[in-house]
Amino acid sequence: MSDDDPVVLLVEDERDLADSFGSLLDDEYDVRVAYDAQTALDLYDEAVDVALLDRRMPGMSGDEVLRHIRDEPGDCGVGMLTAVDPAPDIADMGFDEYIVKPASGDDLMSLVETLLQRTTCDEALRRHYRLTNKIALLEEYLEPAELADSEEYQRLNEELADVDRTASEAVEDLDSADVGAILRSDSQP
Repeated sequence: MSDDDPVVLLVEDERDLADSFGSLLDDEYDVRVAYDAQTALDLYDEAVDVALLDRRMPGMSGDEVLRHIRDEPGDCGVGMLTAVDPAPDIADMGFDEYIVKPASGDDLMSLVETLLQRTTCDEALRRHYRLTNKIALLEEYLEPAELADSEEYQRLNEELADVDRTASEAVEDLDSADVGAILRSDSQP
């Protein structure tokens, strides 16, 4: 591990599981493990690249830790790694990915890599990813009748349509010189 390794904040109140996940990640990342929400808040700073949060913990919840992270400086990717099945209440949460436990070591590594890749994306693309992830989760965990009755689900779909429409309009306004300049700037070290 070097000083340049990405920093992962892992928040899990089940110590054995937290230590197991931490060991899996420790070879590739600078891992900070918190067994409770207050310790997570103490360990969080702008150096954190990825935060993995359990939702249900004694005292302060992972949802509250998530709100704190989004209110603080920094722009880390946040994954909810939890035993709580998603419900319409996720619509207003600021996570990037949501995985229901149990999760394998491969799931965990894939989650961290995905979140690290997304931190390099612009905010519009990250918003697109967040919305599509929430919609897919709700479609997987809710019955069609529940989806039809869910105002949150309808709002997420409307927001996604707005994001996609805005992106399409921006792309239409680009000419070939703009695209070339963007590609050249992305390939510069």
